[in-house]
Amino acid sequence: MKSSRYLAAGAALLAISTPSFAAVSRGTLEHVADWISWVVLAVVPVGGIYVFWMLHVLPEKVARKKQHPQKEAIHALCLLSLFFGGLLWPLAWLWAHTKPVFYRAAYGTDKAPPEQDEPQILARSSHAVANGLAHEKDVV
Repeated sequence: MKSSRYLAAGAALLAISTPSFAAVSRGTLEHVADWISWVVLAVVPVGGIYVFWMLHVLPEKVARKKQHPQKEAIHALCLLSLFFGGLLWPLAWLWAHTKPVFYRAAYGTDKAPPEQDEPQILARSSHAVANGLAHEKDVV
């Protein structure tokens, strides 16, 4: 009984309603659809590649933050993971979060020595080379 009343009320509302039209013209709608398709074709793949890359270097960032002594090896595993479709990524993630037990047994610490800036290293090495050449001149 109730369903027949709802059906009659719905039919009455449909009978008195007027058709509605879109607020934008057909040409404008097609123009907007073209722009949306170009965004989807150009921006979404670039954004997807960026997110994929950032996800794959995440274990390396964790290893650098924790001063993991094997951070270069974790970096290499992250790069290999890119070529193997992400299959090695969980290993890099676990490796970045583990404590290096054998490193601690050998060196007495869990942390790698702090990184030095490359310009300082280059300046020291060029200074050492210059001192070595000067020393050789004194000996000869």
